[in-house]
Amino acid sequence: MAFNGWPAEALEFYEGLAADNSKTYWTAHKASYERDVHAPMAALLADLEDEFGEGRIFRPYRDVRFSADKTPYKTAIAASLADGGYVQLSATGLAAGSGMYQMAADQLERYRRAVAEDLTGKDLQKVITAVEEHGIAVSGHQSLKSAPRGYPKDHPRADLLRHKGLVAWQDWPARAWLGTPAAKDRVTGFFRATRPLCDWLNRHVGDTQITGGR
Repeated sequence: MAFNGWPAEALEFYEGLAADNSKTYWTAHKASYERDVHAPMAALLADLEDEFGEGRIFRPYRDVRFSADKTPYKTAIAASLADGGYVQLSATGLAAGSGMYQMAADQLERYRRAVAEDLTGKDLQKVITAVEEHGIAVSGHQSLKSAPRGYPKDHPRADLLRHKGLVAWQDWPARAWLGTPAAKDRVTGFFRATRPLCDWLNRHVGDTQITGGR
């Protein structure tokens, strides 16, 4: 099935779930979830696969074991792509992300070393600037208050050294285009614009070598 956008019923499903996050609501509206939410996401991932890698839709159930919030269902559908992309739909609209959200210890060591080095560090700054020129936000995750131990506090790229993750993110509020194939164009444009950031991370950070890591 070709991707033709998400119908208004997809947003209505999540609006209803936000008001009644219960098994009763989910069971009564499961057909709508499968038809109006899940099926379009699967179609989008199929369309993106050749350029951005295989997609995987996350389960709709929340892990409530260690959470004070015991509501059972996620209020958004999300998927990851093999090349590092992320797509999310909720009642508020569409969002996409890319990068490395949480680096393992060995990745973080390589990231900091590359940021500190003049050639690769300045290259990252240029990449981030180019991505932001597309109206895409690039931010750190779990950032320290200052440069990490072993690096000068006044390092010219101390702001980047502080991060334990680095991601690009863009939100699109729900509009009429969300129900058309143009929604794919937004996501595709985002991934193409952020590819240089992913390339830098893949080249200088790479996958973790720690057993059980990502």
